[in-house]
Amino acid sequence: MRRLPIPEEVTGYELDADVRQELKSLPKTLADDVARNLVMVAQLLDEDPEKAYAYAKIALRLASRIPSVREAVGFASYATERYTEALAEFRAARRMTGSAELWPVMADCERGLGRPEKTLAMAGAPEVQKLDRAGQVEMRLVAAGARRDMGQADAAVVTLQGPELASTAVHPWTARLRYAYADALLAVGREDEARDWFAKALEADTAGTTNASDRLAELDGVEFIDALDPEAETEEGGSVDGTGAGVSGAETSDSDSDSDSDPEAGAGREAEAGDDADAADAVTDAVPAAAAQEDDAAK
Repeated sequence: MRRLPIPEEVTGYELDADVRQELKSLPKTLADDVARNLVMVAQLLDEDPEKAYAYAKIALRLASRIPSVREAVGFASYATERYTEALAEFRAARRMTGSAELWPVMADCERGLGRPEKTLAMAGAPEVQKLDRAGQVEMRLVAAGARRDMGQADAAVVTLQGPELASTAVHPWTARLRYAYADALLAVGREDEARDWFAKALEADTAGTTNASDRLAELDGVEFIDALDPEAETEEGGSVDGTGAGVSGAETSDSDSDSDSDPEAGAGREAEAGDDADAADAVTDAVPAAAAQEDDAAK
């Protein structure tokens, strides 16, 4: 079996205790090998998902009957847009664990496969009631994305409404939910309301999981210019000097904000929702939960 290099400082003990407990069913040397590959998956998932996928496949060949391994392969496949493979791996993990935790990301795989109708069917399935609050919010985000995929922009707005959106409390998912709602409002022409919700998303986004600040700048007509770019010009047409005055008077958002027009997807597919970062956390922390519940009927 072809192996990939793993830094000596990676020991495998970086994994959550639950994952290490699963690996105890393997011979120690093999368990250590699998653990180190899983750590590499988690470390690379955000910055180099293709390489993370390669490490995940090695772990799969070594220990295909470990739920956390199947989940890790699922996340790596998801991050590299191999949605058919991701769905199969999440289903395999579900067979092993019986958990519904990954139901939202499985539904998002259906979106990735161009089947938003199946996504909406999953959003109404009994498994959703088994999710914790964070999982139910994630399912709502995915369902709203499916509505927009189907051209139902107004329905997407309604899908995101609920007590979690109205709450003033801040949870790990609050910024993403507010951001998604702002983006949905903008899609139906409710610009003033959208601006308010982007501001609320920014207020809750202490971890920087969204680009709400860029979207606000875009709505306000603010344009950021790189002071170190010799090609950059000020509003008057002169070159930006090296004094640090790198922002012109009228600034607009980074063009990258265009890529964030559909934040409703769950766990990692949408850049603005920080889904890759979430997936990486899931491999190190939630991977142990091996929570990938599959629904054979979902396909």
